[in-house]
Amino acid sequence: MSEFATLHEIIRAAHRNLSPGAWDYLTGGADTETALLRNRMALDSLAFRPRVLNDVREINLTSTVHGSKSRLPIILAPMGSLDALDPGGAMAVAKAAEEFGVVSYLSSVTRPGIEEIAAETKHDKVFQLYVRGDRDWIADIVNKAIDLGYIHFCLTVDVALYSRRERDIIKRYKPSGRARNNEGWEFQAALNWDLVKWFKDTWDIPLIVKGIATAQDAALCVKHGVEVVYVSNHGGRQLDHGRGTIDMLPEIVTAVDGRAEIVVDGGFCRGTDIVKAIARGADAVAIGKIQGLGLAADGQAGVCRVLELLEIEMNTVMGLLGLDSLDKLSEDFLEPAQPVVAPGVLSAFPFLNLPLQEY
Repeated sequence: MSEFATLHEIIRAAHRNLSPGAWDYLTGGADTETALLRNRMALDSLAFRPRVLNDVREINLTSTVHGSKSRLPIILAPMGSLDALDPGGAMAVAKAAEEFGVVSYLSSVTRPGIEEIAAETKHDKVFQLYVRGDRDWIADIVNKAIDLGYIHFCLTVDVALYSRRERDIIKRYKPSGRARNNEGWEFQAALNWDLVKWFKDTWDIPLIVKGIATAQDAALCVKHGVEVVYVSNHGGRQLDHGRGTIDMLPEIVTAVDGRAEIVVDGGFCRGTDIVKAIARGADAVAIGKIQGLGLAADGQAGVCRVLELLEIEMNTVMGLLGLDSLDKLSEDFLEPAQPVVAPGVLSAFPFLNLPLQEY
C-alpha cells in the first residue's frame, strides 16, 4: 500500500517539498482570493440526499470522457509550470494519467512540451493553448497537435489579461511558465468568436473552450459548434469575485441542453466534490490543485495516488447514496445547505495540523 493513506498526507508531503513561492503559486488565487474561496463555499453549500435499501455491492465509476472510456469521470487539468513542482513536470502527470486510465491535458506553458509528451505516452490526451501569435502561429500548433495524435484541442479564453496574484507578487515569485511565455499577450487579449468560427471551419479536431462562466457564452459555444464547454474560473486565479463554478453549472447545463460535453473545474479535490458535479450535470471534472499537490508530494506516483484516493472516496460516497453507477446521479440527490466551516484554500482537509499518529 502507498505510504499515503489519505489526501491529507499527500498535502503535507507537498508542503514539505515545495519552496514558499511554489507553494503559494500552486495554492493561491487572484487579488483577495474571493473567487477561490467561493469555489469551496459553493461545494460546501450542497448537501446529499441519500437513498437506502439498494444493492450497491458492485459500483461502476467508469465514464466516457471525450469519446474515450475513462476509469473515472476525472481529467487531469492543464497546468502551467508543472516543472516547478517536480522535476518530471508534465511528463510525470501524463504518465500518471496513462497508468491510471484517465485523460490528461497538456498546457502550452509547462515542460516537457507537446512533442516529448506525445513520444513517451500513448493514452488519450488534449493539448491546451495560450495564444501568443497570429493565426498562422495558431495553425502551426493545431496541425502539430493533430499530427502527434492529440484527441482534442483546447483554447483557454479567460486570460485576456494576467491577473494580480498577490501571493506571487509579495514574494516576487515568477512562475517558470510565465517567464518562458511573457511575450505576445496581446494575441490572447484579442481572442474573439470569429477565431472560434475560423477554427471550426478549418479543422475537424474537436474543440474545447475553457473558461466559460455563463449560460450566454455556453450558448455561443454550441452555436459555433464547440464540442466541449469547459466551465472554469481558472481556479479563482483570474477574475476575482466571480461565482463558484458548481454554482455556474445549472444554467450552463440548461443552455447546452446535451449538445456539447461539459467539463468543470474549480476547487474540486474530494470524492464528494466530484459526485456533486456529476449530479449537477457535468460530464467530467478536471482537477488542478490536488493534481499539483500529488505531483509535488511524489511525482508520477503521487498523482496516481491522488486518483486512487479519489476513486476510493467516490466509491464510498456512491454506495452510501444508494447508487451503483454514475448515470443514476441527478439533482435529486442534492439540496442547498449551510456550510459548517469557513471556506479556505485547504478547508476540505481539516486534519492537516494533526500529527500523523492522530489521523
